[in-house]
Amino acid sequence: MSPKHIVNRLFLAILVAGTTAAAHEPPATRPVDPVNPNIGHRHHHHRHGDPLPRETDRSRFHTDRPQAKILPVPVEEDAFMFAVFGDRTGGPDTGVSVLADAVRDANLLEPDLVMTVGDLVQGYNERPEWLRQVREFRGIMDQLKSPWFPVAGNHDIYWRDKDGSGDARPAGEHEGEYEMHFGPLWYAFEHKNSWFIVLYSDEGNPETEEKSISKPESQRMSPEQLEWLEQTLAKAGDADHVFLFLHHPRWRGGNYGDDWAKVHELLVKAGNVSAVFAGHIHFMTYRGPVDGIEYVTLATVGGENSFRVPEVGYLHQFHVVTVRKDRISMAAVPVGEVMDPREMTEQLQGAAIRLAEARPDFSGTITMSADASVDAGFEVAVSNPTDYPVDVTVMPESRDSRWTFTPDHNHATIRPGGREAFRFHAARMASDVDDSLKLVDVSVKTDLLTEGFRYTLPESRTPLPIDISSLRSGAAPDRALVVDGEGDHLSIPSADLDLPDGPITLEAWMRAKSFGDRVGLVTKMQSSDYGIFVSKGRPSFAVHLGDGYVTARASETLRAGRWYHVAGVYDGSEVRLYVDGNLVARHSGAGRRKTNALPLVIGGDVGGAGQAMSFFHGEIDDLHLSRGARYSGDRFEPQRRPTADGDTVLLLNFDEIIDGQVFDDSPAGRRLRLHGDAKLTTPSEPATATPAAAGN
Repeated sequence: MSPKHIVNRLFLAILVAGTTAAAHEPPATRPVDPVNPNIGHRHHHHRHGDPLPRETDRSRFHTDRPQAKILPVPVEEDAFMFAVFGDRTGGPDTGVSVLADAVRDANLLEPDLVMTVGDLVQGYNERPEWLRQVREFRGIMDQLKSPWFPVAGNHDIYWRDKDGSGDARPAGEHEGEYEMHFGPLWYAFEHKNSWFIVLYSDEGNPETEEKSISKPESQRMSPEQLEWLEQTLAKAGDADHVFLFLHHPRWRGGNYGDDWAKVHELLVKAGNVSAVFAGHIHFMTYRGPVDGIEYVTLATVGGENSFRVPEVGYLHQFHVVTVRKDRISMAAVPVGEVMDPREMTEQLQGAAIRLAEARPDFSGTITMSADASVDAGFEVAVSNPTDYPVDVTVMPESRDSRWTFTPDHNHATIRPGGREAFRFHAARMASDVDDSLKLVDVSVKTDLLTEGFRYTLPESRTPLPIDISSLRSGAAPDRALVVDGEGDHLSIPSADLDLPDGPITLEAWMRAKSFGDRVGLVTKMQSSDYGIFVSKGRPSFAVHLGDGYVTARASETLRAGRWYHVAGVYDGSEVRLYVDGNLVARHSGAGRRKTNALPLVIGGDVGGAGQAMSFFHGEIDDLHLSRGARYSGDRFEPQRRPTADGDTVLLLNFDEIIDGQVFDDSPAGRRLRLHGDAKLTTPSEPATATPAAAGN
């Protein structure tokens, strides 16, 4: 499974994992932006180091605007970037696909070089299997555009008699083969006046030569390697930065003993060591700066990972380090999260949007008996309206454990322009009709497949059509919809509303608890279509005709805490607004209604992406949307409980609810799901009209 599926794209921004080398003050003393201490997103409200240097240089800034401010430009300096990969091993064999994703990500970033911190192959085996794993790992890493440099880990070195042949353990285990196929156990190289030093942390017990990750006496650095390190640090004395890499984070102590103290002393004495990187523990940690040196431990790129709390470093990730003469910066990038902007073609985006908006089709009759039991087959058909193949997984689901589905899911790859039908059988045991009764949603998970990548779309959930008319009591109490003004609403897809061009009537009872500056009551307005607003308590009804809205707006305001009947009418030549049956505003207008494909939102307004916004706070009841102009003249008597007729498009009396869904009493007979914490309640005061103007 791809790591982006495992962590469900929890990171929309990269996690800062380091500081500058030039600013080593403890975190508690780092300055907070005095103007914007909380800049609006979830991470990084602190700064690491001072702002990058800049200068005002008229020779480098060009404009023909003589009065405009000359903007500062960055100081020109030679900077570079490198990446660091964590452990690949310890997890399932499929971890190599995570490594391949990391290689793809790194190729998009094009760092100067890529380092590893060990555990490249699964290891703990004999030579033939070890060589197969080496070929697999190198075959993936060699796809990097950048040169890459290995570090030896215990999985890369430890030998085991896997086949029980009794073969003797080779001297040094896999050390010789490692140096032949990967490179030296310890080495260094230079790049842009920085030095990169690779150390070997599995030399073993100096007396017994035993290699172990759990015994401190086996976690020691030999005099030979220590002497080489000291000499190498001396050669790097004029470098701007020195970076060290090893597999085991020896500075953590414990099983690693106390051998690191003598290494740290050498690093401090050198005076230009900026950071030390390790892996092995399979989660991110940071320590420092310690005597000016940052100690950084990486998580995994395919290795075993608990994913306990991904946002604090339990995930597949790699580090990106940017190096300047007097500072470094670090960021951790979740594997699979780097996007290729060159892939975002209009063709791909259009295909993805069509898939995201597509919903399955259903066939087969599912009828719930009066005892709430079900025993029926049904079919779910999924279409692929794109020029790409797609993978789909279809799964009926319910929060009610009394449902069973056979099979529990279906999977298929659908060719471009194709359609796939999936058969299921649903069964539910009889039960009381109470709040524990839950209906069924059909989940469709879709991946759009391109030549080089798999794009995962948001999961769609569609209510399974079930005839539950036998459950309706016919004597439900008179209730109303209650919304909190903070997200509660009901929305109906535009395609479900059979409302052709021409006259319309939209009406509802409402009692506000409070009024905000911009409040939608029932609308689908977005430079088109129609709706009722009650912003600041002042009701209005608007219809988009021809080139713009024709709006009837009351001159007086409604009072919070009182029931009103509000009706908007467009008769083909005029837009009218009625409050409690009284005509309170009118405006002449004619022309073709400009429609949109956005949902009708009850309890708010609709945004350009179809999201609900500008929410109403209070109660709504007996909402009726009709074809034609129901009311004319200056006065009519509002119906307390309207009934459906041939012109009814939508009728919501809000009296019955099952599994968070309310019933449409129009001929369409829809079930509509409430959003947020919206609920039905019996009003403390019945909704009745008074023969008064809106402001009384």
